[in-house]
Amino acid sequence: MKRTGFDNRELSWLKFNERVLEEAEDQSLPLCERLFFLSVYQTNLDEFFRVRVGSLIDQIQISEEIRENKTQMTGPEQLTAISVMVKNLGTRMEAAYRELKKELEGQGFHLVSPRNLKKDENRYVKEYFDRELRPILSPQIVGKKQPFPFLPNGSIYVVVSLEGRGGSAKLGLISCLSGFVHRLIPLPGGKGRYVLTEDLIRQFAPSVFGSYNVKGQALLRVTRNADIDPDMADEEDYRGAMEEMVRRRLRRKPVRVQLSKRLPAGMLDQLCGYLDTDRSEVYYCRIPMDLAFVDDIRHILRGRSQLFYEKKTPQKALMLHESENIWQQVQKKDRLLSYPFESMKPFLQMLEEAAADPDVISIKMTLYRLARGSKVAEALIEAAENGKEVLVLLELGARFDEENNIEWSRRLEEAGCRILYGLDGLKVHSKLCLITARKDGHIAYLSQIGTGNYNEKTARQYTDLSYMTADPEIGAEMVSIFNSLSLGQAPEPLTHLLAAPTSLQSGVLDMIHEQIRQARAGEPAYIGMKMNSLTDKKIIDALMEASDAGVPVDLIVRGSCCIVGGIPGKTKNIRVISIVGRFLEHSRIYLFGLGDRQKIYIGSADLMTRNTMRRVEVITPVTEAECRERLRQMFAILLADNCNCHVQMADGTYMRRVPMEGEYVMNSQEFLYQRAYERRPAVLPAECHGALCLMDPQEQVQKTEAIPGQGRTTENKSSKE
Repeated sequence: MKRTGFDNRELSWLKFNERVLEEAEDQSLPLCERLFFLSVYQTNLDEFFRVRVGSLIDQIQISEEIRENKTQMTGPEQLTAISVMVKNLGTRMEAAYRELKKELEGQGFHLVSPRNLKKDENRYVKEYFDRELRPILSPQIVGKKQPFPFLPNGSIYVVVSLEGRGGSAKLGLISCLSGFVHRLIPLPGGKGRYVLTEDLIRQFAPSVFGSYNVKGQALLRVTRNADIDPDMADEEDYRGAMEEMVRRRLRRKPVRVQLSKRLPAGMLDQLCGYLDTDRSEVYYCRIPMDLAFVDDIRHILRGRSQLFYEKKTPQKALMLHESENIWQQVQKKDRLLSYPFESMKPFLQMLEEAAADPDVISIKMTLYRLARGSKVAEALIEAAENGKEVLVLLELGARFDEENNIEWSRRLEEAGCRILYGLDGLKVHSKLCLITARKDGHIAYLSQIGTGNYNEKTARQYTDLSYMTADPEIGAEMVSIFNSLSLGQAPEPLTHLLAAPTSLQSGVLDMIHEQIRQARAGEPAYIGMKMNSLTDKKIIDALMEASDAGVPVDLIVRGSCCIVGGIPGKTKNIRVISIVGRFLEHSRIYLFGLGDRQKIYIGSADLMTRNTMRRVEVITPVTEAECRERLRQMFAILLADNCNCHVQMADGTYMRRVPMEGEYVMNSQEFLYQRAYERRPAVLPAECHGALCLMDPQEQVQKTEAIPGQGRTTENKSSKE
């Protein structure tokens, strides 16, 4: 592989999903958690095909010659590389599933194939099929008067090749009733034996088609393109138009066809013809195509605590006291919440107090993804009903959350909230809350800027940060942002806050170049960034320049990372790690410089071109001393992780870092939770000197090794290159 310092966005994302798969393969993790990671891997891949592959296919319809701007791969080249990598990972996924299935049997849970049923079980399932399933099946034979039916995204079907009288061949289909029946059917005897509904329907498919002779059959599942453009929605009735677009998305062209076994060539070609796909879009999956039933298995085994992570409960905030008024506490000094280690309750308390406070004039918020029974939305409704001005920018274009957001927009509007739906051509992804009050005859602000959604559920599952300040200058700039949004405009460049699309990218570039100048002048320099994805080429080019100038650069990137560190002459001073653990690493932290001159920012923005140039994003400087130190320590703790950390190699592959003999064992997420339970600041232990920013790059590689048995062979590496 030519070492250019760049990686392709889509292939880099697949490497991230490989790291999720490795969690399912990691035998040191509890069994039911490994099972959960396997289902997450599969769900992630479904969304990848729907969104990223769907987008590539749409691009190819315009031109096959369009090249992405880092590795210069064309759309067809990317699709080919994706297909190879997905199929290679599919082999590992199937092996992981079979191993987990075997371990489940050791716990008394048996998922049985119909061909392995005992005699009494065979009788039972035949009676069950005839009684419970056959009456609600709707088999179809495709013919001149029975056209090929529409197959919803993600639904499982039995597809059969039928031979009628005279040898005529036809295609038959039976829906496996996804979403309408329980997938796991318990077998009699109470011995923990189960069969999947789709396997049972496939077993009895020949009897469903009567006089036809079944020549071949398989389970079938299609994945449909979900790439829709909210800006195409009608301006006069945006909400109604979005509802229609979501409905249309359900019927978009398939981008992947999954089959449980190979079909006769003629039957496969016939099926691809009906689905308007070709063989390159067919993927074989010899394990269940939808692992959603994993939740049922976890529920069945819930009483066995050794099969799960130890329960963790978000703790009381270190910097806020729930017994005191939040506004008064924030007026004394800025405060920081760290989820899921600390509870979201202080933020909810802040909203509830504002809703009832007679001094409060208005509450303004940007909302992207809300929980189903959102307490945030309920507090805003209460505020509106109490006569406050409540302005909510609710992004209806939040992918796969459109329907939930549409429903909340109605409820908020009915309560008297003023609703905005975003800007033309720009999704509003920023996480902002501004409370304005008249205190002692003067206008006062309480501003909150977060890295994650205002969602009570994800606040217990994602690592996120919430910064609260009463700084009047920050408050005034928040007013400016909300005024721009109200007028349908992007925020103007500001003094303190960096807002996309007007000033975030340029602001980050300025701070990178400042570190370059310092390094070239012989002064200490440093750049540290934590984010979900790094794909913005302008920023990547600047980081390469920083590396060339001798600036140490530490990147903690959970997902897609299009820069490859450690390449002599290119990215020698750049080290990249990814942390995949119990909680989804979702916070964004940006550090520029060292010591008292260090600039620290947090916010919702990843450094992707879509975030820096095609969304409204906001990051805020953190100026309060205690908050700054907490963020520095958190960053160092994450860098020192040797349990959840994967280190990027100079060939673009990732190797899992494990504690060496005598080295301090640092599981960053467990460590941060433990300090939250102890109600004391999380400080990097003196014994823990593994922070990558303090390491020589060669020493970093030497202290990194693969976990045995994780498929880290030369062959695996070359397949990814």
